[in-house]
Amino acid sequence: MNKGKRTTPSERCPAISFKVNGETRIVKAPPMKRLLDVLREDLHLTGTKEGCGEGECGSCSVRMNGELVNSCLVPVLQVEGADIQTVEGLTLHGELHPLQKAFLEHGGAQCGICTPGMLMAAAQLLEQNPHPGIVQIREALAGNLCRCTGFIRIFEAVAAAIASDDGRPATGPNTEQTRHAQEQTHHAR
Repeated sequence: MNKGKRTTPSERCPAISFKVNGETRIVKAPPMKRLLDVLREDLHLTGTKEGCGEGECGSCSVRMNGELVNSCLVPVLQVEGADIQTVEGLTLHGELHPLQKAFLEHGGAQCGICTPGMLMAAAQLLEQNPHPGIVQIREALAGNLCRCTGFIRIFEAVAAAIASDDGRPATGPNTEQTRHAQEQTHHAR
């Protein structure tokens, strides 16, 4: 008869340390547990959504060490020492990010499943290119699927966030294309 202390499955799991939205977190989880599940279940950050569970829809997108990743495809063991940003991390001092405001104001969010991934992909784009044109916006969001809005309002919301961020219209390559696409979008409704 074994008189030793029994351990629970979570006690046998490795401790994994990483930053989430600037805060160091340590979780004990099975090494192959998906980052998506750790964020939602263990850390109670439910903004990140599961759409397909196969890395096809982009709903679970987060930023890992400055790169956009599908959290449904990342085993938590791979985030040891990483810096993760979720949609909750877009807010600044309790204020919505300009992208979040624009999605609300321009109907870019409908059911909410794709919205966090769209916001994270758009934030990634704006970090790399603060004034993209419509072509760059479309390309940056191409890995995200939405079944509600038809994408036009989402593209409009990103363009509006660019304009509102510094109070000026978007500039840079394809600015005329962006304005033309916005006009076409508006007339198509």
